[in-house]
Amino acid sequence: MERSLLQRIEGFLVESRMPPSVFGRAAVHDPRLVSDLRGGREPGLRVTCRVEHFMNKWRSDFRVGRIARQGDRRMRAGGVA
Repeated sequence: MERSLLQRIEGFLVESRMPPSVFGRAAVHDPRLVSDLRGGREPGLRVTCRVEHFMNKWRSDFRVGRIARQGDRRMRAGGVA
């Protein structure tokens, strides 16, 4: 059985250490995307494709060293990363 888009996003958030709002804004210019999906929103084909493309591109860039895991910037302010 194929995992849902939300399950794939949740896995990506753990992998990338990216906060949900940052992910939504970067992937589809919607900081509430993950929150809305968790609340039952059904994404359309266009949103699904854009999200999948964003995650695939991020993983590709990460593998070749173009980007690093982001983490939550709020945590860095207190000296904890």
